[in-house]
This record gives sequence, C-alpha cells and structure tokens, in this order.
Amino acid sequence: MKATVMYGAHDVRVQIVPDAELVEPTDALVRVTRACICGSDLWPYNSMPPNEIGNRMGHEFIGIVEATGPDVRTVKKGDLVVAPFAWSDGTCEFCLQGLQTSCLHGGWWGGVTLDGGQGEAVRVPLADGTLVKLPVGPDDAVMPSLLTLTDVMGTGHHAARAAKVQPGKIVAVVGDGAVGLCGVIAARRLGAERIIMLGRHADRIALARAFGATDIVSERGDAAIERVRELTSGLGAHSVLECVGHGEAMRTAVSIARPGGAVGRVGVPQETTIPNAQQTFYANITIAGGPAPVRAYIEELLPDILDGRIEPGLDARAAAGSRPTQVPVPFRRPDRREVNA
Repeated sequence: MKATVMYGAHDVRVQIVPDAELVEPTDALVRVTRACICGSDLWPYNSMPPNEIGNRMGHEFIGIVEATGPDVRTVKKGDLVVAPFAWSDGTCEFCLQGLQTSCLHGGWWGGVTLDGGQGEAVRVPLADGTLVKLPVGPDDAVMPSLLTLTDVMGTGHHAARAAKVQPGKIVAVVGDGAVGLCGVIAARRLGAERIIMLGRHADRIALARAFGATDIVSERGDAAIERVRELTSGLGAHSVLECVGHGEAMRTAVSIARPGGAVGRVGVPQETTIPNAQQTFYANITIAGGPAPVRAYIEELLPDILDGRIEPGLDARAAAGSRPTQVPVPFRRPDRREVNA
C-alpha cells in the first residue's frame, strides 16, 4: 500500500510499504478515507535529522473498517470510524479518568513500528478503546468537521477546559492555527462572553469571527500584551488558551492572564521552561494542559457537529461575511451505545 514517510527535514516521500494487517485479536484494520496534516508535523519537517528507516506520518484519520480481530466488539466490517490521534485501551486507570493520552497500554500512530494515518490503511490496536463509529456516510457534508474530532477540535476543547472557561467570562486565545480556531469554538460553546483572538492572518481571522471571536489582537510581543490589557480594563483575561508551543506564545499567555486566572496550554512546548515563573506564582495563575485526550471528548462534541451547532470544518472562504452560529447549549452526554448504534 502507499503511505507517507518522512526521512528527514524537508524529505517526505509517498512510497510503497507493507500492507497493514491484523496482528492482535483486539486489532481493527481501517481503510483511510480522510486524513489531516497536523501542526506538530511541522516540527520534524523543519528539524528532523536524516533517518535511513524513515518515520510513518499521520495521526488524524477517518476510515472504513475492513476487518477486525476476534476480540473486537464495538465496531465491525463496513463501519465508518473516527480515530483520535492516540490509541488507548479504554479500561486502564487513566482511561477511566478521561486521560487516554496517558493510557498504560496505548501509544501514538506512526513512527517506525506502527502505521500512520497518512497512508491507505492502518492497523488500529485496541480498537474497542480507540475507535468511534460515525452515524453518517463517508461523503457526508459534515465530514470536514467530523475529521477535526481526530485532534484539533478536541485539543481546542481541552485547552478551554484546562483554562477553566466559564459562562460570562473573558477568554483570550493565543494562536490562530487550527487548534486556536477550535479553541474559539470551544470557548463560545462553554459560554464565554468575550473571546479575544490573538492572530494576524486575514483568512483565519475571518474564521475566528465566524466562530465567535469578539475581539482581534494582531500585535505581537509586548504590544499584544498591552492591547489585551487595554481590552480588559487592565485586568487581563480570566482564561487563556495557549495553542502554539513557542516560548514567546507562552510568555504572552501568562502575561495576559488576570490574577487568579488560568492558562490552558496545548501547543507542543518547544522550550524546557515556563516563562515568567515568579509573575504567575504571585498572581496565583493556574497553568494546566498537555496532549489532549481527544478520545474522551468525541462523544461530547459529536452531537453538536451532527446537529450543526458547531462547524469546525468550515472553509475560510465560506466564513467570509458569516455570523457566529455557535451557541452554548445544554449537553447530555450520550451513552456510548447510542453513538456506536
């Protein structure tokens, strides 16, 4: 089968690799119908040392189940399924806490030893704990939004949860990439009154406004910090979503959080320390976050996408001139049997 393999910085090849196949009785074989390139792919693309073996690429995909091992119970051949960016058993101590990215028996797609999502097919370990059946066809109009459940929508939601977004509060989002834009959706969905997007790309700003951003700050560095302070009467935001990972983005995030506020960081850190440690300490600012356990959020976010209450797959061209359509709604968590029915 064909798959995408990275051999070093700026050296990405589509080549023939061994066919994906079942190995364990808990495996499923999924034929990929949709896949994404993640922002985190950019780090190795620009910095990976040459590697003769190569790393399989891709960890965000939707596909059709082609076969299952004898122990798989929740999906079957022919099902359209979504896969989060990490696989997990769904039964260990951390999975039961909704922290599937820390699963004791899970792992990450791609690399050297496992299929990547940017290929024609993927062996999915621990299929029952990983895959979620989608109640639509592979060409449904909502497919672009459903694809965001593999990573960016769940990651933006995780940032909002870590930053303790609450109804009526002020939220700032650092970074106007896919995760930051989904963070705007998440903040509005959770009831934020004001959402300040820090970004400077015109097409992304159009999306941010369509998703519910009330203010745009295009300055950077100290100028951005000062502008957010001006917009918040000098107090700062209650919740800040850090969706980049660079040290400067984190410095901005902690500097625009008000005393007693919270920063939810989901950008993969490119620095080994958190800046402004004393400032955050004396201001009692909470800093939380990490790799989002998006599997924990799929059932929560799926109904809102299917019902059109959120549209994270909206195209930037379609967003131009549109108005926010996301509204906070009461949520009833569906039973897993309902979603997989």
